[in-house]
Amino acid sequence: MTDPLHWLTRPAAVPDADGAARASARQAQLTKPPGSLGALETLAIRLAALQARDRPQIDTVQITLFAADHGIADEGVSAFPQAVTAQMIDNFAAGGAAISVLARTLGARLEVVDLGTVAASAAARNVRRERIATSTANFAHAEAMTAPQVEQALNAGRAAAARARAEGADLFIGGEMGIANTTSATALACLLLGQSARQLTGRGTGISDTQWQHKVDVIDRALRLHRAAVDPLDALRCVGGFEIAALVGACIHAAQQSLPVLVDGFIVSVAALLATRQNPSIAPWLIFAHQSAEAGHRQVLDALDAQPLLTLGLRLGEASGAALAVPLLRAACAVHAQMATFAEAGVAAKNPR
Repeated sequence: MTDPLHWLTRPAAVPDADGAARASARQAQLTKPPGSLGALETLAIRLAALQARDRPQIDTVQITLFAADHGIADEGVSAFPQAVTAQMIDNFAAGGAAISVLARTLGARLEVVDLGTVAASAAARNVRRERIATSTANFAHAEAMTAPQVEQALNAGRAAAARARAEGADLFIGGEMGIANTTSATALACLLLGQSARQLTGRGTGISDTQWQHKVDVIDRALRLHRAAVDPLDALRCVGGFEIAALVGACIHAAQQSLPVLVDGFIVSVAALLATRQNPSIAPWLIFAHQSAEAGHRQVLDALDAQPLLTLGLRLGEASGAALAVPLLRAACAVHAQMATFAEAGVAAKNPR
């Protein structure tokens, strides 16, 4: 019998070494000291390899937000009520959220995927309904998802990446919304990294010291319950969320389609960590946008050997940090493509030694 999730381990393409070499050669000819544009040069060369072209471009950006509720919210780990998840879906659809504004500013396509919320979203337009259940189970007492639910969520992410590629995206950004999802992401990170809740737990939506200690205690209790979940998909099933699983599927399938992924903050980085544990070949296709203010994000980035582009103290989620990094990628491509070479400008090159 064929494993319905066999696609998760299909290798991604190897980035084009010839494209990277040609881009490096061009960088050496541009009217600037070698390496003087720092990360912009590295980005241009990396994107040239990923896009297999001498002069990469980031014209069409797809941002897909996956929204879902979490049963662990019943433990009081968030500063906001669970109804906010559905209310924010409506806000995304109406164009009033931070990511809505950023997407418009960038000229990016914004898609919202409702994977299941306790309260009903009122939005009739601009939302894809792919509801799995009203929420995950409370993983302080039981496994968060059933195996069929994990499969459904992973496939929702796969389908989103496929839509992005089919519609000509140059870059895929996945985002998330779900009250209590930092608790889920932290529990996942603890299982994947072998760390304690106290080491990785952050403030999420802005909880107090007392609430933070309670959140640590809840995660610790869940980790004892699910301590045998060391396999990535087992960990995802036991303490993950629908939107986190969708992000895992999206990261993997985007890479399999040679579509670069710009990774957002803590929650998406945890999904990326899980995705690379499941399929290491996708790692070159992940570009990390920023280091957030969440306590565990640096350790997750270190585990991914990732160098984030920005550090702005963000902790909003919604793909907002990734959206803010898009102009850097576009600037890297523009400078690489449009700067004059020494020969074109009639400028003397560096003296040979």
